[in-house]
Amino acid sequence: MTKFWKEHSKFATVEEMMLDSNAQELTQHELPEILSLLPSLAASDVLELGAGIGRYTRHLIGKACHVTAVDFMEKFVEKNRKDNSHLGNAEFIQADVTKLDFPKHSFDVVFSNWLLMYLSDQELKSLAEKLLMWLRPGGYLFFRESCFHQSGDCKRDFNPTLYRSPAYYNHLMTSVLQDESEKTEKKCYGFDMVVNKTVQTYVKVKNNQNQLCWLMQKVRRGFSTFQEFLDNQQYTRRGILRYEKMFGSGYVSTGGISTTKEFVDMVNLTAGQKVLDVGCGIGGGDFYMAKTFGVEVLGMDLSSNMVEIAMERAVKEKLPLVQFEVSDATKRKFPDSTFDVVYSRDTILHIRDKLDLFRKFYSWLKPGGKLLISDYCCGEKPWSPAFQDYVNQRGYMLYTPQRYGQFLSEVGFSNVRAEDRTEQFIQVIKVELQRAGEMKEEFIQEFSQEDYDAVVNGWTKKLQRCETGDQRWGATPPVTHGPSVQSRNSSVS
Repeated sequence: MTKFWKEHSKFATVEEMMLDSNAQELTQHELPEILSLLPSLAASDVLELGAGIGRYTRHLIGKACHVTAVDFMEKFVEKNRKDNSHLGNAEFIQADVTKLDFPKHSFDVVFSNWLLMYLSDQELKSLAEKLLMWLRPGGYLFFRESCFHQSGDCKRDFNPTLYRSPAYYNHLMTSVLQDESEKTEKKCYGFDMVVNKTVQTYVKVKNNQNQLCWLMQKVRRGFSTFQEFLDNQQYTRRGILRYEKMFGSGYVSTGGISTTKEFVDMVNLTAGQKVLDVGCGIGGGDFYMAKTFGVEVLGMDLSSNMVEIAMERAVKEKLPLVQFEVSDATKRKFPDSTFDVVYSRDTILHIRDKLDLFRKFYSWLKPGGKLLISDYCCGEKPWSPAFQDYVNQRGYMLYTPQRYGQFLSEVGFSNVRAEDRTEQFIQVIKVELQRAGEMKEEFIQEFSQEDYDAVVNGWTKKLQRCETGDQRWGATPPVTHGPSVQSRNSSVS
């Protein structure tokens, strides 16, 4: 690695550091994009790893209380110190990150842009453990890497870079744990995902979706994360593809393309609008919206397995209007008035504080923007013991369709109409069960008899829960940001 970077640090230019002749244009667009993803740095101590010549250092110094900038190439460190040391409270260190050490709880934010791909698997694991220790509780880790293949056009006689998959980073970072127990209290910390997404500059300038970045937060952990539950139990890769076989190509939600067309048509999309799909699954609905209406779609899902499949499909589709990210909607931040439409299908059942989430949706929407939701709901209590066990096992937070409407009215949406569509749901399930019977041999050949039985049994039980009235399916045809044109009062039906 030293040999590689000595070859590419002779003049300490941005082109050398980024290994790209187009570095100036990329930097112009990339800097504001990356910086917008960071948490507030006010009064923060920031550790910047792989700081290079200081492309980001100068901006971090301007926002943070103190910045410690580290790089292992002497020429890069010298240029960074020369250009940026006068800007504020900063320290410039030449060091090999694998040998670096700091006291526990030294930093509020760790920032790394293109570093981890230059470490071996063991070095990466060791560093991840150190990062968790160096961060204060509630602190953030941001890192950005090239995945799958290189991006820069610089000629390389040899290339020791490890172009890992996003899944590798997701699994490694969320599985690292730090025991900080005290005599009186047991404390264990780990990283929770805030967002993992492609760097849009590279998509727009180079049509390249292999640049990915992550924002993670150090949180108390006494159990596996909800994301781990989704990826390891409910939405394993095999399980997702099993759902897709039933719902149709690109879909893992009720009715597939038929209900997608029905709900999307209600929103009256027009070319150039921006849509946020919360709980995007593997992206079938997002591709449909972009291709049919020419809208820009950002699909977000907490299941990294879902998003990895969606990103794979996006590369094949070559559709830059659609982007995907692994993110937690309850933690994600967007500027006010970012989207024309927020769209969510059968996802919000996982989220406990729905009122807070709907406040976020309201702030993210432009004035007059629209929100459309479908979701698993419930009948009035008391529920049957079997349904209560089902809800507990899945960790769902269910409400009646009418309660959804009340939530939306409370946060300011107008034209609220919460519909109980359980009868439609029942008919869709029956159609899907019929289709399952027709494709039984094909399904078993592609998956297994056990997979087939699991899907059919699951659908049959779902049908029974709906017919008894415990499980409901609710939808809110587009509700509007702000007061309605006709009246400032909203009605719920």
